[in-house]
Amino acid sequence: MLRIAVQKSGRLLEDSLQLLKECGIKVDASNGKLKSIASGFPLEVLFLRNSDIPQYVADGVVDCGIVGENLLIEERSKLTKTCQLNFSKCRVSLAVPKNSPIKSVKDFEGKKIATSYPNTVNDFLQENHVKAEVHTISGSVEIAPTIGLADGICDIVSSGNTLFMNGLIELETILRSEAVLVQAPKLNEEKTELLDKLVFRISAVLASRNSKYILMNVPDEAIPNVLKILPGMKSPTVLPLAEKGWSSLHSVISEEQFWDKIDALKEAGAEGILVVPIEKMVK
Repeated sequence: MLRIAVQKSGRLLEDSLQLLKECGIKVDASNGKLKSIASGFPLEVLFLRNSDIPQYVADGVVDCGIVGENLLIEERSKLTKTCQLNFSKCRVSLAVPKNSPIKSVKDFEGKKIATSYPNTVNDFLQENHVKAEVHTISGSVEIAPTIGLADGICDIVSSGNTLFMNGLIELETILRSEAVLVQAPKLNEEKTELLDKLVFRISAVLASRNSKYILMNVPDEAIPNVLKILPGMKSPTVLPLAEKGWSSLHSVISEEQFWDKIDALKEAGAEGILVVPIEKMVK
């Protein structure tokens, strides 16, 4: 059985459980459980504090874990990132009061910065040849400039609403982060095989989230031009319709290209375009 650690509460937990569910793995996280045996896959789930997960993985207490990449960077962790999970995206940024004279990282020379990420901040300051005083605090970082503890802060930013509500503006992004799956340094053959199977399922789910299955009717003479627009996983499927001179084309396109492709397809002669979500995509 594979043992995985996930955050015990918050958005990262919700997204992790949703991902596992889409992988056909059901986990009971009710009533403040600290561990749970999953169904649908030989998996035991431990619910831990986010900050504890990297150490549990490094020590081999768990075989793998889902954690924010920003935490690994802050702890200067050497854990192997098995795959990016494309959720819980955020950025670690410098922020200052709206009326602050500080306009760039260079202006922090000789100033004070409050943060829960001292290593990340110090590394960034060193890269930019800036000497500033870093105050390490946990929680309520945004209040530091208001009470005179610091000239600015460095913290996680998602929507920016928390900064806005505290009279702060985002000055500069230090790094961008998302959830990642990390693995223990030493896994036996059985554990490695199970982890590979889990990663295979995750990859299929993530690939489907970023893709759309499309079907369309195309005049036969327009097929060559449409095929140039629509590369599929190998090549689009072309099926003749009952009406002579027309065919049905099926393909897969990425979410990022969706609207540009649709416009191009219409111009090339495609009609009756149908877009269908993909649940899983196995390559």
